[in-house]
Order: sequence, then structure tokens, then C-alpha cells
Amino acid sequence: MMDFSMINWWAVLACFAFSMVSGAIWFGPKTFFPVWWQAIGKEGSEPAGMTSTWILLILASLIQAVFTVVVLTSLGANTAGTGMLAGFFLWLGFVATTGLTNKLFANQIKAWLIETGNHLINFLIFGAIIGGWS
Repeated sequence: MMDFSMINWWAVLACFAFSMVSGAIWFGPKTFFPVWWQAIGKEGSEPAGMTSTWILLILASLIQAVFTVVVLTSLGANTAGTGMLAGFFLWLGFVATTGLTNKLFANQIKAWLIETGNHLINFLIFGAIIGGWS
């Protein structure tokens, strides 16, 4: 059974905040957003009325932060270095490969590179935060 008392909620909050900031920068109008938007087959600027998309994005980022804390804590990642290494392996084993599978069938490799790049940075920093907090 899952013991939620083992969760460092401050680390969750820090990881969540980092993911929001890194995503805003990574997918900003002067960084990767225009290239990514085109790579997923969209034209023009982001459409209006994306409230439900943003709510789900925030929820997904929060869940990702919680479970990264749970997994890295369970693995005993207790330094920034071991946390980053564990974060890298989580990214490589689950995030990069799952995303690649989805983007291969959509013929969107450029979009995968952009998306997975942001996820890689997040998981590395998540690992540093979680491991360093121990």
C-alpha cells in the first residue's frame, strides 16, 4: 500500500513550479513554440478557448511531480547527482520512449525532439531537487 506520508510535499511543489516555468520558457513564442506548433501540423497562433487544456496540463504536471518524488524517494536517491541519474533513467525508460512511439506513428519526430527535450530537463532538475532535498 502506498504511504503518502513519505512524500516531501515541498519537493513536489518545487518540481511542479519548475515544470511550469520551464514549459513556459521552452514553449514560449520566441523559443520552440512556433517550430513545435508547425511540427504538430498546426497553422497560425494558439487557438483561443484552451482553458480545459491548461487545467489538464497543470493537473498532469502536478501528478508527474508527485510520482517522481515517490519513485525517487523509494529508490533512495539522496543526492542531487543520484537524483538526476534516476530522473534521467525515468525519462529515458518511460517518457522518451512512450513519446517516441506516439510521434513515430504521427510522423512528428521534430515535435518529439522538442517535447522530449523539455521533459528531459524537467526530469533532470526534478531529480536534483528531490535528491538534494534528502
